[in-house]
Amino acid sequence: MIQVSRAPADNHVPEEDLPEVVLELEVDAEQEKEEDEEEQEMRQDNTNEEISQNEDGHTSKKSVPSLSSGVVAFGNVSIESLKLLPGAIHYYTSLTDYDHFVYVFQCLGPAAFHLKYQSEKLSPQDEFLLLLMKLRLNKDDKELSLFFGISRPTVGKVFKTWLNFSYFQLKELNLWPTQEVVREHAPKDFKAKFPTTRVILDGTECPIEKPSDPKQQSATWSSYKNRNTLKVLVGISPRGDVSHISEVYGGSTSDRQIVERSTLLSENRFEAGDSIMADRGFLVKDLFALKRVEVNVPTVMRGITQIPAEKLVQDRRIASKRVHVERVIGLAKTFRILKEELDRHYIPLGGRIIYVCFALTNFKSSVVSIDA
Repeated sequence: MIQVSRAPADNHVPEEDLPEVVLELEVDAEQEKEEDEEEQEMRQDNTNEEISQNEDGHTSKKSVPSLSSGVVAFGNVSIESLKLLPGAIHYYTSLTDYDHFVYVFQCLGPAAFHLKYQSEKLSPQDEFLLLLMKLRLNKDDKELSLFFGISRPTVGKVFKTWLNFSYFQLKELNLWPTQEVVREHAPKDFKAKFPTTRVILDGTECPIEKPSDPKQQSATWSSYKNRNTLKVLVGISPRGDVSHISEVYGGSTSDRQIVERSTLLSENRFEAGDSIMADRGFLVKDLFALKRVEVNVPTVMRGITQIPAEKLVQDRRIASKRVHVERVIGLAKTFRILKEELDRHYIPLGGRIIYVCFALTNFKSSVVSIDA
């Protein structure tokens, strides 16, 4: 469940104004009991289906559904069955083909073969496939259980195990590139117009099922989306690589409050002369002024009736480059689990789900061309 707590007021934001959402995993004993009972029933059903009596009284196992003409049968889905179907792999995982799948899997390291929980039926590669299918298509656990021929509770255990494992493994990667790397790989036009840009920032929200607790409802309510959401601050390099993923907060939290509690204000993030690009809603220039980091945002219209022509041209240039972060966010949201209402049972894992989806976009081709 979501626990609502107050973050320490160490960055000049009053505690009562910050509805930070801290996600904690709690075990529901009654739910676990129900899942165990369902799993036992599923195993019994499988036994009854697999074993049939012959006319002579002998028992025999039923044949397992197989692939026919490129069609994947229920209970027989595996990465091997999709190996020669790049279109299916892309549809189910968002990765381009089998080689791409293997590459991402191998990047998670050899620990993938030594996880504490492992399904008796699925290989580690197939468990990773299940994770990607859940993220990509947000399929119901029951449907996934039919695809893989396992019980619904097993689907939940595999998903949680691999989500946590992928999160911690991907978290080990240093997403923040050096100033030298950013400038070397920046698109030509971007480099010409905004040569000092280190990161482009934008916030995004993911819908969740309405919490039952009134405090949690208030903390996650987004007046912008007019629904309950989780909110995260995302940063990309000018070339389109995800370089910053903040902690997750409730939808009522402002962009400034997230920035104040992010690692963006740590000592080793920026160098003197760097600049940040963001939307006009990011009122954080004062936070970075002491670090001699400029914040490029379109002109805020407050108290202004007409924008000078010179400033208008600059605003249009910023808007034409800032749109890249929206395109990257759109790429991450091809994982439907970020676009559709997150089931309340998975809300405690919301932060890790969001992180894994955005981190996986770095394994895809950039949506920002070298000439952008």
